Amino acid sequence: MADLPKLDNAREALRVHILRHSLKTGEFTLKSGRTSNWFLDSKQTACRSDGILLVSDVALSILPPNIDAIGGLTMGADPVAFGIAAVAATRGRNLRSFSVRKEAKDHGVTGRVAGALQPGDKVAIVEDTVTRGTSLFEAVEVVRAFGATPIFITVVVDRGGTCEAMAKNANIAYEPMLTAPDLGYAFGS
Repeated sequence: MADLPKLDNAREALRVHILRHSLKTGEFTLKSGRTSNWFLDSKQTACRSDGILLVSDVALSILPPNIDAIGGLTMGADPVAFGIAAVAATRGRNLRSFSVRKEAKDHGVTGRVAGALQPGDKVAIVEDTVTRGTSLFEAVEVVRAFGATPIFITVVVDRGGTCEAMAKNANIAYEPMLTAPDLGYAFGS
């Protein structure tokens, strides 16, 4: 592993947690079908109380102040969005959280959005780990169709390095909490 880049204190603490709890090395087949010698299970950080506090520290330092709600495609976004919203509340910042279902529900509260998203909200779309950005931009489209406006995207770890350009093309600000190079790996490796 190469020398790791210098990070601010909050990101460094998150990186240490990710490296200890979420990074696996070996031989893995990724969702894309490619093989890799490393795999991230960022839920191992986002679903631990100490980990979600670290995620929230970084997220709350970069989220624009005008965000009303935070969420993304279930399952990857759920612990991230819900945890950040809960920690934000303890710090005097009210964020509503939501999930985008993989498919529409046809009974009860119908549609793909579950949670406290409201039409007109300015939204942060989140995810745990992203490689290609497919789930992020699926969530963007569902949120737009719901009548809210995605204005910011963040992920715990950007593994692929393609989301920044995708977000720019969609006119949405993007800032990952950590990147593959922050963990000592090349984008897309």
